[in-house]
Amino acid sequence: MKSNTIKEGILNLVDFPKEVLLNLPKITVIGNTQITVENHRGIIEYIPERIRINSTIGMIRISGKNMIINSVMTEILVITGKIISIEIIV
Repeated sequence: MKSNTIKEGILNLVDFPKEVLLNLPKITVIGNTQITVENHRGIIEYIPERIRINSTIGMIRISGKNMIINSVMTEILVITGKIISIEIIV
């Protein structure tokens, strides 16, 4: 944990985005119809009602209806459908 504290101190000095240096997930939500997850560690479960994604801070669980993963890139997922909830399970 000490290295994270040092990294955070450096981030504050250089004004660099935390999610980049600390490899934290970045979740962008557009209304209740689209989610982009950056810096993920892979898909754990994928059904139209639930998507579970691994990340450095735990599991991200997205619940909804008719959800589709539109784009899968190395570190970015784009999910569309009716989003009901987003949970981070540590």
